[in-house]
Amino acid sequence: MHTLTHRKLTYYVATTLDGFIAGPDGADPSGPDGFWPLAEDYVRHIVDTYPETLPVQAREALGVEAEGTHFDTVLEGRRSYEIGLAAGVPDAYPHLRHLVFSRTLAKAPSPTVELTPEDPVATVRRLKREPGKDIWLLGGAELAGSLYEEIDTLILKLSPLTIAQGIPLFSPKAAFTPRTWHLTSHTPLQSGAQFLTYTRTDTD
Repeated sequence: MHTLTHRKLTYYVATTLDGFIAGPDGADPSGPDGFWPLAEDYVRHIVDTYPETLPVQAREALGVEAEGTHFDTVLEGRRSYEIGLAAGVPDAYPHLRHLVFSRTLAKAPSPTVELTPEDPVATVRRLKREPGKDIWLLGGAELAGSLYEEIDTLILKLSPLTIAQGIPLFSPKAAFTPRTWHLTSHTPLQSGAQFLTYTRTDTD
């Protein structure tokens, strides 16, 4: 039974038109050598609407200090977290409570990152019962797949881009479970990107 609570788990993620969040190598597609289009209006919309989802280096470069109104907690899998580590960033979100799920990392390189080997579903259910803003599921695909049943809201940053193959929104290991969603917000940008917000309509 999926119980919808006041504090929601939101999968806020950039995706291509064909449903991929990264290329086949899993590297950061929006990094210096990435292929993701970062148009000025796309970045501005994030700054204005979801400033807390910008990593610390982007916040500093753009002069962003806004706390944000959507999330106070971010959840990340080990592989996604290690992309930041490889770039020399031990905590990309020091302005948020930052949980990284891993059974192999012995110690977090940053004291502000909470490393947990616990079951993601049990952890999220506990977090939902705590007071606070919503919980941001950053990714990657494996963590999103394991938390599929707990996701209350999807915010898709849909880019006018196709890549034919890569890392999908949800790991192929996730069970086949059709879910329906209601479009609650749609923001198209001049550059061709769209921000789509969906809430689950089947909560049983």
